Amino acid sequence: MTYQALHGYYLEDLQVGMTAEFAKTVSEADIVAFADVSGDTNPVHMDEAFAAATPFKGRIAHGMLGASLISTVLGTRLPGPGCIYVSQDLRFKAPVRIGDTVVARVTVTEIVAEKRRVTFACECRVGDTVVIDGVATMMVSRKAR
Repeated sequence: MTYQALHGYYLEDLQVGMTAEFAKTVSEADIVAFADVSGDTNPVHMDEAFAAATPFKGRIAHGMLGASLISTVLGTRLPGPGCIYVSQDLRFKAPVRIGDTVVARVTVTEIVAEKRRVTFACECRVGDTVVIDGVATMMVSRKAR
């Protein structure tokens, strides 16, 4: 497979309003694997007895596990392979629990062609509840001339 075949959208292909999403149901194994990879073994994620005594009344997934689904959309769907993260602003609004299906959605809100920058509104939902929202900026390559 050639590099060209692996590339996502180019800057010239993008328009304000374009959207893409990715959905994942969070499992016990996901939380354990994320703790292993990240080193974040906070007991609110790992220990039901500890987590039961917190305001969440039970275990919750790592906030960054949910946020990583935004990265999945950006890196694999829109703009897709070849883009580079420049920045990400996030607000964690509600917990994600084992068994929740998180839908991450990104929407193009601004294109600054001269700088090859594209801004995206980002949101993760569990059902009708927004659990994470924010803004990402990506560097997107131009088509070869």
